[in-house]
Amino acid sequence: MKWFLDFITNPYFITATSSWAIAQIVKTAIYWAMNKKLDLWRLVGDGGMPSGHSATVSSLAMICALIHGPSSFQFAVTAVLAIIVCHDATGVRQETGKQAVLLNQITDLINKISTDKLSDEVKLKEFVGHTFTQVLAGIVLGVLNALILYFLAFN
Repeated sequence: MKWFLDFITNPYFITATSSWAIAQIVKTAIYWAMNKKLDLWRLVGDGGMPSGHSATVSSLAMICALIHGPSSFQFAVTAVLAIIVCHDATGVRQETGKQAVLLNQITDLINKISTDKLSDEVKLKEFVGHTFTQVLAGIVLGVLNALILYFLAFN
């Protein structure tokens, strides 16, 4: 049982997961404010403002830099991971979301004009990737959360 207590009190785990949770809560609130509709799936969903993935990995890299220093192995590994994740969010994953929107529109159009219906059950997920601004907001959120936790709780 000690391993579990060690895990959930680990500053790296706390920093990364709290950054993700904050990003998801903010994302849900922004979606609600913009669409006048509360969608609780946004709490665990991908895409949107800010990027939860970017917040998670950037906070992990920042807490490693603060605890081990910017020349440490830990920071180097987490910084490279953060760069890959953030780049992927604005690249491949964003394009996948754009393609999903288009394919869903094509499916809807075919279903409207054809007697042979395509399956309505297979709607592609459109919230997948992020814009540069969404990723940048996630990075800022993650870095700020890591700084706050480091100076208030871990130092």
